[in-house]
Amino acid sequence: MRTILIAAAALAVAAPAFAQDAAPFTGARVGATLGYDKTHGQDGFAYGGAIGYDLAVTPKITLGAETTLEDSTTKFGGVHASRDLAISARAGYVLTPQILAFAKVGYDTTRVEVAGAGHTNLEGVRYGGGLEYAVTPHTYISAEYRRTEYEDSFGGRDAGIVGFGYRF
Repeated sequence: MRTILIAAAALAVAAPAFAQDAAPFTGARVGATLGYDKTHGQDGFAYGGAIGYDLAVTPKITLGAETTLEDSTTKFGGVHASRDLAISARAGYVLTPQILAFAKVGYDTTRVEVAGAGHTNLEGVRYGGGLEYAVTPHTYISAEYRRTEYEDSFGGRDAGIVGFGYRF
């Protein structure tokens, strides 16, 4: 009986510590994004925002969803790769109490404006990964690489993005 009580007391003390591992990386979040954008060999600047929600499924693993809305200055041959909207699933692993490594995959739609001919929307698959650093329990900074592969043989888009935000 005494062994059971000691084990139960140890578990009661350790369980909150385990749950705290993923704590800075759980819940609703909103943030701003900016970074490097490259489409069809042309460089540009991407800027926008992201909202998401992450949930700890184990003390070290988080799963979540994210929506980003961004614009870009990237232009090539009279074509402007402008508004970009993506919805992604995200999986993360807590490396340290302040650092989360994550991977993402999702759906992307981009408005492409052609000089003198209007615009069209391209759809594709976005995937990538990065790191998130919990500055405080509610604020974070992040860095990620992502790639979007578009339909209709349009090609792809590469981006190196940094972000900062707030978790609720």
